[in-house]
Amino acid sequence: MIEIVDFEPWHQHYFEHFNRQWIEELFTMEPVDEYVLANPEKAIIEPGGAILMALYNKQVAGTVGLRKVDEHTYEFTKMAVDTLFRRKGIAEALSLASFEKALALGATEVILYSNTKNAGAIKLYEKLGFRHIAVENGVYERANVKMTIAINEKKIPKEPLIKSISTQ
Repeated sequence: MIEIVDFEPWHQHYFEHFNRQWIEELFTMEPVDEYVLANPEKAIIEPGGAILMALYNKQVAGTVGLRKVDEHTYEFTKMAVDTLFRRKGIAEALSLASFEKALALGATEVILYSNTKNAGAIKLYEKLGFRHIAVENGVYERANVKMTIAINEKKIPKEPLIKSISTQ
């Protein structure tokens, strides 16, 4: 069973650990990664964004952030699922829940940056309706893919996915 909950301070360790797994496996940690992973509340939540955590059978299994870019645009960022929980639908559940959260935050657009090395993730994003756009320089050294999706009621599951509960 997958549950999506809002980030709480005790989730920071999981947020950092899950993201370090994939970044260090495929790339090099960048200074922006180090800052965001060590300070997710300051880097993502306090400026108006959100972080969601996925629980699988009550165990913390994955995460995704929504970083506020401007009044109506959020960056889908730092999505990661622990290696023990992959291929269980968690990434898709996190993605759909992030659309729900983005709409609640006032978003009309969500963007993301990725890399062609993340072929499975890119395939999921395309399936969800993200479309490719040009990548600008200077965001992430590893980014060679940028995608966007318009956020509206059609993208939101009929049953809310996000539960505001404490699981500590």
